[in-house]
Formats: sequence, C-alpha cells, structure tokens
Amino acid sequence: MLKILIPTLMLFPTTWLAPNKWLWTTITAQSLMVALMSLMWFNWTMETGWTAPNMYIALDPLSAPLLILTCWLLPLMIIASQKHIVPEPLTRQRTYISLLISLQVFLILAFGATEILMFYVMFEATLIPTLIIITRWGNQTERLNAGTYFLFYTLAGSLPLLVALLFLYKDTGTLSMFTLQYTKTLNLTSCGQKLWWAACLLAFLVKMPLYGVHLWLPKAHVEAPIAGSMVLAAVLLKLGGYGMMRMVVILGPPTKEMAYPFIILALWGVIMTGSICLRQTDLKSLIAYSSVSHMGLVASAILIQTPWSFTGAIVLMIAHGLASSALFCLANTGYERTHSRTMLLTRGLQMIFPLMATWWFMANLANLALPPLPNLMGELMIIVSLFNWSYWTILLTGLGTLITASYSLYLFLATQRGPLPNHILSLDPSHSREHLLMTLHLLPLLLLVLKPELMWGWCF
Repeated sequence: MLKILIPTLMLFPTTWLAPNKWLWTTITAQSLMVALMSLMWFNWTMETGWTAPNMYIALDPLSAPLLILTCWLLPLMIIASQKHIVPEPLTRQRTYISLLISLQVFLILAFGATEILMFYVMFEATLIPTLIIITRWGNQTERLNAGTYFLFYTLAGSLPLLVALLFLYKDTGTLSMFTLQYTKTLNLTSCGQKLWWAACLLAFLVKMPLYGVHLWLPKAHVEAPIAGSMVLAAVLLKLGGYGMMRMVVILGPPTKEMAYPFIILALWGVIMTGSICLRQTDLKSLIAYSSVSHMGLVASAILIQTPWSFTGAIVLMIAHGLASSALFCLANTGYERTHSRTMLLTRGLQMIFPLMATWWFMANLANLALPPLPNLMGELMIIVSLFNWSYWTILLTGLGTLITASYSLYLFLATQRGPLPNHILSLDPSHSREHLLMTLHLLPLLLLVLKPELMWGWCF
C-alpha cells in the first residue's frame, strides 16, 4: 500500500516545484506511473482475507478494484482538465492539481482503512477538496448553491453514522474490521437497534445516492468542472457502496420491515430517474441522473446480502465508474467547443467529429449494458439475485432496463445525429489528448471482459 501512497504524496512537491513549462507533462507522467504501479494489486496471491502492511492500512479483494480505479482516474482527470485550466494563473493551476491529488490520497486511505473510524474520517475528508473544486472552478453562478446542497446532504447523513459507530465501539470494544467480522451479529429486535441499523447505513445511502436523497447529485455534477464530475461519478459514489458492503456484514441481515422501504425506494428510483433522463435537456444532468439509476440497482443488491448480489454490485460499480466518467469527458469535449450543454443546440455533431461520435456510441453502449461488457454482467447478477429474493422485482428491474436503453439511445441520437444547427459555423477539431482520454476509459472496460474475476470481490 505504501508503494502507492508515498509516490502519490510526492506528487505535491512535484506540482509546486515543477517548471512552469513542464507542469502538466510532469504531473500527467508521474500520476500515470502511480496508476500503472497500482495494477500490481490485481496480482492477488492470497486465497482469502486481507494482506496488511500494517494494522491501519490493508487490502482485500473488495477494496483492491476500487483502489485501482481511484489511482487510474487521477491521470485521466488531469488530462481532461488541461484545456480549461491552462489559461488560468499558475498558482491556481497548481492549487487545482493539488486538490485532485489530495482527493486521491483521502480516497486511498478510505478504501484501504481497516479501522471503521479511520474510514469515516477519510470518507468525510473527501468532502473538502470536492467542495472547493465545485465552488471555485464551477462554470455557473449556481455552483455555490450546488456546493451547499452537497455539503449539507452529506453531513446530515453522516452525523447519525458517527453516533452509531460510537455505540458499536461501546458494545464490542473495537472498530477494527479484522476483529468485527468475527463478532456476533446483532438481532434487530428492539426499536433502538432498528434505528441504530438505519443510522449506520444512512450516510452511505445518501452518498450513493438513494432515490429520495439524491437531489445534491445532479446539482453537483452540472456545476462541477470536468474533473469534479469525473471523480464524483467514478469514485465518490462508490464510497457509499463500499461503506454499505463493509457495514452490512457486521450488522447482519435486516428484518423484512427494515429492508423493504430501502429496496423499494432504490428500485423505484431506477424507474423514476430513468424517466427523468428521457425528459432532460441538459447533457450533464442526464448523465448525472443515469448514475442515480445505476446506483439504485447497487443499493438494492447490497441490501439483500447474497454472494451473487454482492458480486454484481461491485462489478457494476467498477464498470459504471469507467463508463459514466467517459460520458462526462465526452460531454466536456462538446461543451469546450460549443459552450452549451443544451442538447437541442448541439445536435448533429457526427458530421463534424465522426471519430468522436464513435466514442459516444461505445460509451452509450457501455452505459446501457451491452453484452459482453462488465456492465451487463453486473446488472444480470443483480437482477437474477433480486428475482430469487422476490419474483415481483422483475417488473421494476425489467422496466428499468428498458428505460435505460431508451435514454441511452436518446442521448446518442440527440447529440450526434440529425441536421447540424445553423448557428454552428466553425469548431476546433478533436485532439489526440481527447482520443487518448477516451481510450484510457474504454480500453480497461473491454479488457475486464476477458478476466472479470479481477473485480469479483470476496464473494466467489
């Protein structure tokens, strides 16, 4: 773990001491080296359990794929941000890169933490750089409003979690994940224990986000700069899923009355947010709502607690992280040229950028879970495990899948097909940097098809 953490920390002096001319090149090269080094975590030699360099930071098959995704995303965020950050003063450029690096450090410590309290602290610490990125580098005046929503939704959800963790420590005498997995799971009989169970999961459900507490997400996505949208979609939402998977194992299976409301909300959210996507005019808002839809499936899968559903949840989290980040990058390439996110004003771009339209097509197919991509594998495992849990869920998941395919095709047709609007006269051609960015998103997604056990977690 320290082999990755120390080079990541050394990115800070590189950022502030690199010559002005070579700032972006140096940072991109060094962060890419860290990302490539992180791939060694795929070489999992242990049969089960943790591999721990020390008592506080460790690795297991559940956290390894998410850690690799975190490290893989930093160079991509830096490559994507270059166009609109380079014209700014140098101090602001360096500050921006430092915030992205600090976000990666907090995420590595969060996914690698073995103490639940350390995970909680790092979970909250990611809020600070994300908030600064949204409010300082956002595009529109609404960014302060979006930052307020993001801050208060997250804090309101995570305060009950802190109280619940203190109660857990009082009862068990430890918050270490090494020992908690061997303690006896609690019977949720009394009203207080049920409240405690809900408090443990509320912070993660807000972060995922569950339908009903999702209003901060579209606002944050729409107002954030490209790096903010990428890290939100690809990694920060996964913190919620990862935290839930860690906690439900300790908490034990909930009673029907406890699980039903959350699972119904999650599955209803898949349909509702998908329907909202069909009516969206704003490109980034549509992609943000589609994230809520996919995360609803993940939340319901984690709550039913079967090995198949857990595996489906982690596969879908990794696949969605790469696919939605790619869609945000594509939305940004269009925005940098047309300065508009309204789909009505930016249609027919396939005529000007045929290669970019190919990337759009591939990213959309990944988003709607086309075989043989890992998105389909994750969704199928979740749908099958939900169907085994209750036959009625097939109505909601089936309708959700249909709506997902509809809005993905609508997104492609509205942005790429049709006649070119009269107001578009001349646009910059697409750059190699952007094609490299898309390759680095979609190539891992295609390669994971060949060896999906790399991201199965510890369920098989």
